[in-house]
Amino acid sequence: MQSTLSQYVKKRNGVPLGAKGSMRNMLLRSFGAPSFPVFWHYWNPIWGYYLSRNIMRPLSALVPMWLAVFTTFVVSGALHDLAVALVHWKPVLFFTPWFGCMGVLVIVSNKYALSYGFLAWPVRALLNILFILLSLALTYLVMQLVF
Repeated sequence: MQSTLSQYVKKRNGVPLGAKGSMRNMLLRSFGAPSFPVFWHYWNPIWGYYLSRNIMRPLSALVPMWLAVFTTFVVSGALHDLAVALVHWKPVLFFTPWFGCMGVLVIVSNKYALSYGFLAWPVRALLNILFILLSLALTYLVMQLVF
C-alpha cells in the first residue's frame, strides 16, 4: 500500500510534516542510524518519498533491488547536478558520481549486513559521517584520475 507524503514523513521523523522538531528528529535519527542504509532511510524524508515512489519502486519491479537502489542514487545525484548547473549556468558533474559511490556503499552494507547499532549514538554518527566522507574522497580521487 502506498503511503502519502505526510504518512511517510511522520514514519521517518516521528512527527508530522512541518512539525516543530522535524529537522532535529531527522538529523538525530539519520546520523544515529545503526547502518549506512538506515541513515538514508531517515535522511531527507521528503526527497526520499519522491525518489522511492517515482524511481526505486517502479525500477525494482523490473530489475534487481541492488540495481534499483544504485540507479536511484545516481538519479538523485544527477538531479543535484542539474540544480547546481542551473544556478551556475554551466554543466556540473559531481553529485552523480558521488551519489553513485554512496549507493554502492549502501548496497555493499546491505549485502554484508553491516550494522553498528550496538554502538553509542556518537560512534554511530561518526561512522555514518565517515561513510559519507569516504565516498566523497573516492569521488574526488576518481574525478582527478578521469579528468
